Amino acid sequence: METNTTLNYLQAHGIKPSLQRMAVMTYLIEHRTHPTADEIYTALHPSIPTLSKTTVYNTLKLLTEKGAALQLTIDERNCCFDADTSPHAHFLCTRCGRVYDMKLNQAELIKCACVPDKFQTEDAQLYLRGCCPRCAALNMDN
Repeated sequence: METNTTLNYLQAHGIKPSLQRMAVMTYLIEHRTHPTADEIYTALHPSIPTLSKTTVYNTLKLLTEKGAALQLTIDERNCCFDADTSPHAHFLCTRCGRVYDMKLNQAELIKCACVPDKFQTEDAQLYLRGCCPRCAALNMDN
């Protein structure tokens, strides 16, 4: 991704750019694998030796607070992150651990919930768990 694109994206979300913030955001945008903070740190540390895990965690916290990224808790063991902040669902393959994006009609999802009067819904997340087609095919081969 171009540096200007990441810079503009951060500024549009009210985030003051820094080398570390730019690197983390660029990584998220370029790697749609829903990485964990540790995966991001491991990938970026060789090219930014002064980068600390604390900086990565703090950057991810800032990105999620400002709406520039999503924090996913689909897997109770790991928290992962997504640069795609548009309404969509996530599917966790319980065999390989990969997280997939799924199209979602958020308005329809909210209608499915019995939200009591006077509650105002701001966001809805849908997590699905099961077996992905790749793992299912591998299971059939055995």
